[in-house]
Amino acid sequence: MNGGDPQGWSAVASGWAELWGGFAEPVWRAVVDASGAGPGTVVLDVGCGSGDLLAHLDKLGTSTAGIDPATGMVELARTRVPNTDLRVGSAEHLPWPDASFDLVTSINALQFADDTLDALAEMARVVKPGGYIAISNWAEDDRNDLNTIENAVARAAGEEPLPDGDLRLPGGLQQLLADGQLDVVSSGLIDVPWAAADDNDLVSAVLLGEDPSAIEAEAPTVVEAARPFRTRSGSYHLNNAFRYALGRPRG
Repeated sequence: MNGGDPQGWSAVASGWAELWGGFAEPVWRAVVDASGAGPGTVVLDVGCGSGDLLAHLDKLGTSTAGIDPATGMVELARTRVPNTDLRVGSAEHLPWPDASFDLVTSINALQFADDTLDALAEMARVVKPGGYIAISNWAEDDRNDLNTIENAVARAAGEEPLPDGDLRLPGGLQQLLADGQLDVVSSGLIDVPWAAADDNDLVSAVLLGEDPSAIEAEAPTVVEAARPFRTRSGSYHLNNAFRYALGRPRG
């Protein structure tokens, strides 16, 4: 999937929710613990996708809002968290007044903004004085079993795997917060395991959004590359990691 393609994400919304929706839950728990979010906390999730984090927060008694550029994702999220204020839009133009939220989150989404600093500035604008901004994304390539598979697919297609972006590297998220005039309150590396029940789920998840002919052609590469992660039962267990940083605007 192209991370910056809202139409593409709309088309795979239900598949994403089924195969990947709860994947980042260990990160959600870390952010909730670090920020103290709970009953009465007002939270905005930027890049909310299918609403999985919002549903998690809803169970904790928070008041939630979300925004995503993919209409299909927002429509699906509305069925899952019907009492949440959900809107279609970009991270660089948040349609809420200044100082509206106690916590603003962006989990595996901020890196897709056209301008991450502009998006971060908007997040800082809508957070209340003393409130928090939490951002998180995949850690560097060699900490993620999933990258072993994705890199094999790229090489089989005659492409070089993409290098790690700055935000994936140690200190990258903290530097982004500092560049955005935020003080880092908490940060860390979080283990985020992922499992697939069988070959079909594995291929469907890794090649989500590809056309049927590409899936047929690339499926053997995916299964072969995933062999080290196959269990005796035929399922797959992949160890991965996310980095997160929690910041507070200065002043």
